[in-house]
Amino acid sequence: MAIKFSPTTFITVSLIFFLLANTEGIIGVEGKLCEKASLTWSGKCGNTQNCDKQCQNWESAKHGACHKRPTWKCFCYSDC
Repeated sequence: MAIKFSPTTFITVSLIFFLLANTEGIIGVEGKLCEKASLTWSGKCGNTQNCDKQCQNWESAKHGACHKRPTWKCFCYSDC
């Protein structure tokens, strides 16, 4: 024998499930850093300390680092 749910019960349960699923996604992003190429650095990035300082001081990022993709660039890390 199948259990029958009213449309209101089905919608309520679906809404609660949807809200819980979205809340977990938001919590999962919290505290993570997003990477983007520096907008103020020009040329080859050969010194991560300088890149880090420039990202923090000029672009209000948390950190910066040099990475080779495909050439050496300065990447800044900010809250997502």
